[in-house]
Amino acid sequence: MISYNELYEILRKEKYSENLQLLPKGFVEDLAEYLNEKRSQLINGDEMFEDSVLKSKKQLENSIAIFKELILRRKKKILNLVFVAAETGIMKRDYENMLAFEKDVFEKLVRAFEEGDKELARMINEGKGGNLSGKNKMILFTQNVEQFVDMTGNVVGPFSSGSLANLESGVSDILVSAGKAQLVDQ
Repeated sequence: MISYNELYEILRKEKYSENLQLLPKGFVEDLAEYLNEKRSQLINGDEMFEDSVLKSKKQLENSIAIFKELILRRKKKILNLVFVAAETGIMKRDYENMLAFEKDVFEKLVRAFEEGDKELARMINEGKGGNLSGKNKMILFTQNVEQFVDMTGNVVGPFSSGSLANLESGVSDILVSAGKAQLVDQ
């Protein structure tokens, strides 16, 4: 089980270090046990004004505040790591110091940032084609076209001459301007 002084020391290390700190194995379980013990001391206290009961109450309140501050600081560091990972593609810094649920949150946030970046790139690429609405256009292929990657990173094709396809306008415009397809009147 963890003690009040150990909890305070863990917060102090987290507070004054730039890197995410490695928490003791079973930290959350030990903290829960410690908090439950403090709560039971309050419930089982004989007299409300006993020094030990007041001390336990104050330690319980302080422990909860310390834990909240510890988690807040760790969240801020993890968000910073998510930003770094999203920008550089490097995800391993401090990863081993994360708790299991923090790793899950980190991975979900990195994926969300990556999806946001893809959506932004798609919007920008569609803007180059002069169409920000994202509508599709029906085209008729005049030549065989091998598989290719569209503006959103999806693999499309292959298409044979004479086949119809309803593709993003940016992709359709490129194929029409290259002479590989023609627009079908809609």
